Amino acid sequence: MLKLQDGIKEIIRKTATSIPRDVEEALMRAFKAEPDGPAREALANMLENAAIAKNASKPLCQDSGTPVFYARVPKGLNFAVIEKSIIEGVRLATRSVPLRPNAVDVLTEKNSGDNTGVGFPEIYFEQCEEDTLVIDLSLKGAGSENAGMFYKLPDERLKAERDLEGVRRCVLDAVYSVQGRACPPYTVGVGIAGTRVAAAALSRKALMRKLPEGAEDPRIKELEEKLLAQINELRIGAMGLGGGCTALGVKINHAHRHTGSYFVDISIACWANRRSRLVW
Repeated sequence: MLKLQDGIKEIIRKTATSIPRDVEEALMRAFKAEPDGPAREALANMLENAAIAKNASKPLCQDSGTPVFYARVPKGLNFAVIEKSIIEGVRLATRSVPLRPNAVDVLTEKNSGDNTGVGFPEIYFEQCEEDTLVIDLSLKGAGSENAGMFYKLPDERLKAERDLEGVRRCVLDAVYSVQGRACPPYTVGVGIAGTRVAAAALSRKALMRKLPEGAEDPRIKELEEKLLAQINELRIGAMGLGGGCTALGVKINHAHRHTGSYFVDISIACWANRRSRLVW
């Protein structure tokens, strides 16, 4: 495991300097479909920025985000050893990519300078039966993170009940409220659960799914497709400049809930949705 830190450093470099292939393809389709105007120009600028960043191996955005790792660990591997390697890999990447130091102590307001600290980066572990270690990484900027919204159903304002129609109303309300402040076109992650913590975790992880990957449950898949069409009908458009592409995808995760609780959490990813996978 001594070299895992170098693998972590390189996946961070890849994630910070290039957009996922499925995101790039979706942006290209949106660009081709968009009529001439400010929104089409914004999409062209995104694609150009992505190409320049990848060729120069430089970060796509000045905000390199919060590193969030999801590790699927085979039996027999020590979580603590992997965690140590991930943290050291973040330190190495901060210096070598380079990344903007974003980790600030909430008590002293001092920046650690290397993107590490208490609970930073975020690391989530899951035991698996496979023989390989799989680590997914998301680099999510503060602008899109601040755009996330949380709902407790029923919601009288939205006339939203505890059902999928209520979820639909929450998602549309969230995107309409955010408008163009989080650099659309967005990927929208939705979590439905019986606790606030579970809903938030599900919505964030939903952003890791590839855009062509629909939900396994046909009812959820239908809602994802319906919401994507309705979000784009809002015509907020690329960078909030109007047009037909406000979102590239909607991804919904759900869990069983308590009889008395129904929470909906919505996570927003900017146009780049920086994510990658390391198989070790």
